[in-house]
Amino acid sequence: MPDQICETVSGDFLQVATHYVEVAARKLGMEENSLKILKEPKRILIVSVPIRMDDGRVEVFRGFRVQHSLSRGPAKGGIRFHQDVDMEEVIALAMLMTWKCAVVDIPYGGAKGAVICNPKELSLGELERLTRRYVSEISIIIGPEKDIPAPDVNTNPQIMAWIMDTFSMMSGFSVPSVVTGKPLEVGGSYGRNEATGRGVVYTIEEACARLNINLAATTVAVQGFGNVGYVVAKSLHDLGCRVVAVSDSRGGIYCEDGLDPVEVLAFKEKTGRVQDYPDTTNITNAKLLTIDCDILVPAAMENQITVQNAPSVQARLIAEGANGPITAGADRILDERGITVIPDILANAGGVVVSYFEWVQGLQHFFWTNDEVNRQLRRRIIDSSRKVYDIKEKHGVSLRVAAYMLALDKVATAMKLRGLYP
Repeated sequence: MPDQICETVSGDFLQVATHYVEVAARKLGMEENSLKILKEPKRILIVSVPIRMDDGRVEVFRGFRVQHSLSRGPAKGGIRFHQDVDMEEVIALAMLMTWKCAVVDIPYGGAKGAVICNPKELSLGELERLTRRYVSEISIIIGPEKDIPAPDVNTNPQIMAWIMDTFSMMSGFSVPSVVTGKPLEVGGSYGRNEATGRGVVYTIEEACARLNINLAATTVAVQGFGNVGYVVAKSLHDLGCRVVAVSDSRGGIYCEDGLDPVEVLAFKEKTGRVQDYPDTTNITNAKLLTIDCDILVPAAMENQITVQNAPSVQARLIAEGANGPITAGADRILDERGITVIPDILANAGGVVVSYFEWVQGLQHFFWTNDEVNRQLRRRIIDSSRKVYDIKEKHGVSLRVAAYMLALDKVATAMKLRGLYP
């Protein structure tokens, strides 16, 4: 039974991602042949990325690009630069992107890319050379109609601009739609940098309305004070919430009376950390997850809430700003405790929604206003949330399983309609 499987799954990210596919497939009564295909990535590319360092040495990095599914359209997914990334993690992330795109009804399949490196140890020149060489190596499978990368952990609009320029130089003409998350000056979209965080907030608003929670009277803790976490913290603060705790990779801070995210960000930009912010108590990232609050937003890395700390989580509502921050065993514990979890494939889908908007604008060479982007983003996130809630109520499942059921049904239907070649 699915519930028994859930209790035995470990914290392994790929295993957890596959587990939810199996649970949702059983709920849908999906045929085994379709499930076999959906559990496997379509294509895995492993590349060697040699670059010349500033001191003249040559270092060789390893990179990946995984395409999980192309049934609903070209592949879409970010590129992360991180010293601890591995191929299984990239496969899991590519799979999550497939479901994420399907949940919000974007005509993409899922992909993900990565280079094993610590960008904080690289100079700007070394980072640029690494990016350009990596793109040249994966250029055989990316393109506006094939696979469109985007920012992820430790990558940003500048790196996306280098990707666009490198691909364009290889093509002989400018190809702005090969990548999303670019600066506005080279074909980026308004609202892209804030899109993931805004999407998280829209799902929180919908959840609070469903749970009869007065959002303006809530307390909030945000793990990960980067691009996503900051936007979530600031937006909820602006809506009247009391943000009592935030953290970055070095640790966090707590203040019962509440924090001003704008002032905390200014402090972080000056000092490189949020810890030691005046009139707050320093806490660990682990402590933040079990802080007394109404809404918890894990917006850092995967596998943060596990079977060990799930019993100590005090939040009433959790919105997954990061991909896979809750293990399957922990998810079961939270569900049994009556804690609502907005799953990653819905909660943080705002980024891929606006990436889609950017891609469309680039193909048309016609760009939207910031208001239009945000209006369309809200509409898609709210519509998708309501569909997930309808499935949850109809089948008596968690929001996560409901989201996976919605996604798998869309992808399996597209796969069936296209047929199995040859």
